[in-house]
Amino acid sequence: MRKFLLAGAALATLAATATHAEAQMSDGVIKIGMLSDRSGIYADINGEGSAIAARMAAEEFGNAINGTKIEIIVGDHQNKADIAANLARQWIDTEKVDVVADVPNSAAALAVQAITREKKRLFLMSGPGSTDLTGKECSPYGFQWTWDNHAVASATARALVEQGRKSWFFITADYAFGHSLEAEAADTVKQLGGTVKGSVRHPLGASDFSSYLLQAQASGADVVAFANAGGDTINGVKQAAEFGIPQGGQTLAGLLLNVNDIHALGLETAQGLMLANSFYWDMNDETRTWSKKFEERTGRKPSMNQAGVYSAVRHYLKAVQEAGTDESDKVAARMRATPVTDMMMKEATIAANGRVFDDMYLAQVKTPAESKHAWDYFKILKKIPGTQAYIDPKASGCPLVK
Repeated sequence: MRKFLLAGAALATLAATATHAEAQMSDGVIKIGMLSDRSGIYADINGEGSAIAARMAAEEFGNAINGTKIEIIVGDHQNKADIAANLARQWIDTEKVDVVADVPNSAAALAVQAITREKKRLFLMSGPGSTDLTGKECSPYGFQWTWDNHAVASATARALVEQGRKSWFFITADYAFGHSLEAEAADTVKQLGGTVKGSVRHPLGASDFSSYLLQAQASGADVVAFANAGGDTINGVKQAAEFGIPQGGQTLAGLLLNVNDIHALGLETAQGLMLANSFYWDMNDETRTWSKKFEERTGRKPSMNQAGVYSAVRHYLKAVQEAGTDESDKVAARMRATPVTDMMMKEATIAANGRVFDDMYLAQVKTPAESKHAWDYFKILKKIPGTQAYIDPKASGCPLVK
């Protein structure tokens, strides 16, 4: 009888523990809202590929934690800050979303950051580049994965200036992201003794770059730099080649380039371009294995943004599992306390301002002759440790950093 009672007590304790663990998961589901550009100029480097990357992370946990289902929903912010903010608010208020993820487009991300800060929901960013997201607009619930404007722009600018290309002209997307990207590159150029000969701004989703390219050509600058991304960079670089700008001796620089952009441009046009990325599918056996699984589901290799979504969602779910709850403050604390280690990052730390200090890699696009097979596009020139690639949190302007 005593053994029976003890066994019964043990089962009751286990049942209570399981019930408690499940009760800690807010409304009985861990809900992740993938808010992206699903139809515009960033759909290729984020879009549905980001949603698939998030699903791949969830599948590693069996799509459930402590018996609580993981659910992923998707939405299109259409590169508009007001739509992004409204969707985020609706998701949190009515859909009971626990975390918003992805959100390429800095203006949209800044709007979502304000909502998630107010609502105390986590925000995992892999796509927006503005340093304000971990600077003056930082949030205790916001985490910026993968890259930012300072990391990609300063690395690319430094490499080109050190090669002797010291005068620059910028063709810039006219919104928060583009302005920030230009400023980061221009600051690096000036710090290294270079000069900025001018800049011109274009609307998001521009199709005709002819007037901007003529101004860049007339400037005589060593470097014509595109402070934009996605479809804008692809259109700009293609038209620059048609105008004969690189043939005339000026160097083209894409301050934010993904492997998908090179695939769209083709090596004949993109060869020689310098870029900084935090991920390349062909770096090692781990990245190749994961990227093969991604390609089987999408038909293409992952961008660094999509790889970053996988890393961010996986780290979040791991923190939920370890904390035994999806309560935002507890999960955020666990995320910061645990280094990020996965196929993309090794022992990357998260600062108080939400910046993930992952390594960056300086790369150059191969020539057609150097490329041996499909998607064989990058030559990795050097690794840039995260502590060098990103702004010191103490200098970021984030009020959360003591």
